[in-house]
Amino acid sequence: MEQYKVILVDDEVEVIDIMKQKIRWNDLGFDVVGSATNGVKALELVEKLQPDVVLTDIKMPYMDGLELARKLNQDYPNIYIMLCTGFDEFEYAKEAVHLEIKEYMLKPISATELSDSLVKLKNTLDKEREEKLNVKKLEDYFQEVLPKLQSNFFISLIEGRVGEEDYERFLQNYRVDMKGPLFCCIIFHTSENDVPDGMNPLLLSMSVEREVKQRLTENCNCQEFIYMGNTILIMELHSEEEMAQLTDSCDRFCRWAWRIMGAAVTAGIGTVCNSLHDISISYEGAREAVSYRVLYGTKRAINIAEIVPKESKKTVPLEETRMQDLFRAIHVGDQEEIRKEAIKEIEKLHKNADTISQYNLATMEIVSGFFKFCANNSMDFNDISGNVQNLYERVTQLDETSMTNWIINMSTAISEKLKSTRNSTSRRMITDAQNIVKQRYMEPDISLDEVCADLGVSNSYFSSIFKKETGQPFVTYLTDYRMDRAEELVLNTDEKSYKIAEKVGYQDANYFSYVFKKKFGVSPSKYRASGKKENEK
Repeated sequence: MEQYKVILVDDEVEVIDIMKQKIRWNDLGFDVVGSATNGVKALELVEKLQPDVVLTDIKMPYMDGLELARKLNQDYPNIYIMLCTGFDEFEYAKEAVHLEIKEYMLKPISATELSDSLVKLKNTLDKEREEKLNVKKLEDYFQEVLPKLQSNFFISLIEGRVGEEDYERFLQNYRVDMKGPLFCCIIFHTSENDVPDGMNPLLLSMSVEREVKQRLTENCNCQEFIYMGNTILIMELHSEEEMAQLTDSCDRFCRWAWRIMGAAVTAGIGTVCNSLHDISISYEGAREAVSYRVLYGTKRAINIAEIVPKESKKTVPLEETRMQDLFRAIHVGDQEEIRKEAIKEIEKLHKNADTISQYNLATMEIVSGFFKFCANNSMDFNDISGNVQNLYERVTQLDETSMTNWIINMSTAISEKLKSTRNSTSRRMITDAQNIVKQRYMEPDISLDEVCADLGVSNSYFSSIFKKETGQPFVTYLTDYRMDRAEELVLNTDEKSYKIAEKVGYQDANYFSYVFKKKFGVSPSKYRASGKKENEK
């Protein structure tokens, strides 16, 4: 075992020599690595040699043993100090106790006495070393399991099971350093129905998790973990403007995962929240976004903030569990799922209501739930429910079958209204994009990125909606619009090609001519000549 290092300090050199000769230091587990004749030189040696033990006399020039002990306690608290003196004075002993000196010996000291003290000291140091090793082992083990502990903590967070009174303590205990100021949850869902031949679905999900960690977490402060078979990312954001870029990054990953791994991955991106404690809200939004894959398809990113109508600034709180599955089915627009969840609500209604008062109260809660859902999605409940006069009273009078049909019809009507609102929002976005093109087509730097930034949406979402609504990619639309304007200028003016190119947003006249010929089959000059011939006829 490694020996403990000792420095001997005494103003009498012969005393130091005798101690070196008479004591079997190595046999006792010690190694005398240096000696000094006063406290000043002793401090220099301590700094250089970092000993475990300093055995010092008290009476010495320049700096006595007590002053040396004070400085060692202050700067090197782990060094064990042994004091020895030829003066049996009370003040010395009192000061030694004050300095918490464990060993205070009176000269002359026999070799046996000093050896016995060193044996006791060796036992003490061994115990301390063992305790330090145990602490180090515990720290190493803690570091080893910390990622798992952090994952469990974040699972509790997204499930909404961490109380505000415990939140800060858990952050500190689990060493979570995410300051925000904004946060967002992303779910990477890997389809089990679209798996490469011979591939285990669980193995594919684990492969996706590994790639998410390598490709999306490198340059950001985030937490990644597996939950319910999905890869979860908790992202720290500095501003909401980062969301569009984040959505595009997730979309590129999904397309890469399908092309390279054969994994049909949907990235559901939740809403932005101001506190990590509220990440459960973002998680629910991410879950809802994933459920929209039946409408928008897999192998892509779906940002809930882009597809669900913007909520009013003051939302009406909804109960965490009641009707949530039904509302999710309404969002997706799955009629079969709506019917199934409506029947579940009726079953819960009859199972939990023991009295007519409880039944009426539960019925009113269902009506109230629809009202809140509409309010939170910028819809007028009155427009959907028709005659709302005495609605609560009328609904409580319905029998089980009629109540089931009422819930199904109400859910279907709300779902259709949501779909209509989404379509209207999409059409408005496309119109806004087309207006931007009309106003700025002559600017060379107008691009998909510029338009999406102006509209406040991600490239991936805008591109998919634009193509769905217009039947062509945005870049093709922009090029066609520029060529239509160029055609007018070619036929109706005598301006040279490079001037026309500049007026429709092309800095390179040769490239403009190439695009023009690709569109119309001939160069601008030939097109102008053929146009003049047509007019002469």
